[in-house]
Amino acid sequence: MNEKYKKICEVVKADLERVNKNIFLSSELRPELEKELDKFLNAPSKRIRSLMTILYLRASKMYLIPAHYELLAAVELIHNASLIHDDVIDESGIRRGQETLNSKFDNQLAVISGDYLLGCALKKLVKIGSIPVMDIFADTVKIMCIGEVNQYFNRFKKINIEDYIEKSCQKTGALFESVLKSSIILAGSDVDEKSIEFASNFGLAFQIRDDLLNVINKDKSKVSSDIEKGIYNAPTILADNLNDGIEKTKDLLNNYVNCAKQCVNDFEENTYKAALIELLELLENV
Repeated sequence: MNEKYKKICEVVKADLERVNKNIFLSSELRPELEKELDKFLNAPSKRIRSLMTILYLRASKMYLIPAHYELLAAVELIHNASLIHDDVIDESGIRRGQETLNSKFDNQLAVISGDYLLGCALKKLVKIGSIPVMDIFADTVKIMCIGEVNQYFNRFKKINIEDYIEKSCQKTGALFESVLKSSIILAGSDVDEKSIEFASNFGLAFQIRDDLLNVINKDKSKVSSDIEKGIYNAPTILADNLNDGIEKTKDLLNNYVNCAKQCVNDFEENTYKAALIELLELLENV
C-alpha cells in the first residue's frame, strides 16, 4: 500500500480498527471455506469506502456511533462479495496477490461464498434497525447488478463516454454514495446535495483511476482481458491513440477530483479535512 495512503489512514486508525473488528464471520461454514474467506477478507485492502466516510464525517464534525461501524463493515462485506462475483465473471485467478476462490475451488462455490457475504452484510444492516438505511442498500445492490447487466449487453460495442460514466456510477459510484448518505442519516444529520455530489465524484474518480492505472502500469492481462471480452473503459474509449487516451482520461479523472474538492471547501479547517483533501489528491496523482 502507498506510504502516503498509510499516513492518511493513521489519522483515523482507531476508527478503521473498529470497522475491521466488525468484519467477522460466524463458525457456521465448513472450516476449509471459512479459512479461505477469512484470508480473503483480511488480505491487504484499502478500505477506501470506510476511510472516505469516516474522514468526511469527522471533517464535518459529525459524531460516529456504534451503528456506524456495523454499517461500514456491512459495506466492506458487500464490496468483497462483489469482488468474488467479479472474479467468477472475469475468470480471474489472482486477487490481492493470492489465489481467487473460483480458482482454488470452483465457480459454484465462489458464487455461493459471495452470496454468503451479502447475507452477512444484510444481517448487520438489519441489526442497525434503520429502515431508510435498509432501503438505500436494497437499491444499491440492485443498481450494482444493473451496471453489471448493462456491461454484459454492451459487450463488443465501443460505448461513448457518457455510457461509461453511467456504468461506473452503477458498478462503483453507487456504493460510495450509499455509504456516505447512510452514515449521515445515522449521525442524525440531513443529507444535502453537496454530500451526495462529493461521494459520487469520489467514486467515479476512484473507478477512472483504476482503469487508467491498468493501462499506465501496462497490466496487459487486465487490459487485454477486458478488450477480449468486449469491455471498453475510458482510456480506450477516449483514445485516438493510446497516449492520447491516457491524457484525456487523466483530464477526466482530475475533473471529478476537483468537483469532489469543491464539495468540502466550506468545511472548517481541521486535521480530518486536510486528510480528506490529501486522499483526493492521491487519487489525482497517477
